[in-house]
Amino acid sequence: MLHLLNKQGWRLAAAMAVALSVAACSHGENGAEVPPAFTVEHGEIKVPDSSPLRKELVVQAVEVRQAPHAMVFPANVEADPTHTANVLPSLTGKVMELKVGLGDHVTRGQLLAVVDSGDLAQANADVEKARDALDLAKKTLDRARGVKAAGGNATKDLEAAQSGYNQALAEFNRAQTRLAAVGGTPGSAAQRPMQVTAPTSGYITALSVSSGMYVNDATAAMMTISNLDSVWITANVPESDVGQIVKGEKVDAVLSAYPNEVFHGTVSFVNPLLQSDTRRDLVRAVFTNADSKLKPNMYANVSIAVPQPAQVFVPESALLMNNDNTSVFVEVAPWTFERRTVELSYDESGDTRVLKGVKAGDRVVVRGGVLLND
Repeated sequence: MLHLLNKQGWRLAAAMAVALSVAACSHGENGAEVPPAFTVEHGEIKVPDSSPLRKELVVQAVEVRQAPHAMVFPANVEADPTHTANVLPSLTGKVMELKVGLGDHVTRGQLLAVVDSGDLAQANADVEKARDALDLAKKTLDRARGVKAAGGNATKDLEAAQSGYNQALAEFNRAQTRLAAVGGTPGSAAQRPMQVTAPTSGYITALSVSSGMYVNDATAAMMTISNLDSVWITANVPESDVGQIVKGEKVDAVLSAYPNEVFHGTVSFVNPLLQSDTRRDLVRAVFTNADSKLKPNMYANVSIAVPQPAQVFVPESALLMNNDNTSVFVEVAPWTFERRTVELSYDESGDTRVLKGVKAGDRVVVRGGVLLND
């Protein structure tokens, strides 16, 4: 409403000069009184044919249209969790070499760190032990089959040899699978250095290890890799507004770092749970970030275009302050007007949505209405 008062101020000043000229014309050259610029009868304002106001007043029909309303919310940039990976050590050990630093860009499969791991050596040793046991079981089985074929061995001895071979084979496969899972190479000699490689391409956005540090918890991330080719901008939407926002709506964002640039995205996620402390909902929109301008934790203001039903629009120039209310002059007959109090919604590019007071087909005074104030 303060916005409306400011605009009404200059309109009133401009109209005062016109009003004074109209008043000056109310007396003829010989002092004879001339008809008034307008008359008021039963709440209707009539502008006679001879009134100079007919040259000052501009009347036009109100417009009914469907237009989205832009709602603005504070927001911040976040890495997309679907393109973020925590790098976990397969085994515990001591970091011998750290190949990357915070903020570095890495590619999938790139070597990140080398860890001296006794557990890796044990995994290699388990494979060698299982291989040796399998070789022995295979020889025992072959010998039992030969003796059985010569008729000098019982069936139960062959079955025991077959069972021993089966168990040895299963243990060998288990040991190999375990070694592969922790990053070892089957068939190599027992090794202690464990290579940690990048599971995805992106930037190192968090780093919690350094050279010489012991990695004692295989469930704690050594570092985090985030692919920032696309990011989230997360808006904090009040509880009263969240019901109007749905997935797929267009979002414009302006960041403090780039005040003269507008970034475009789409709502991809509306949190089904409100934040209990702020009573706000987190609405996330996806933005492409090929040039890496959008950096996690940047602040932004986002504008979400919320669809609205068809509504009546009038120019702001038609709105007049009347005590504590806002009103317009509506033409009820040619050059006959009545004042109507209106209930407003949002200002939109010089026009204002009107909820009550005027309807489709009404004609209102859009210029010079202040001259009709009685």
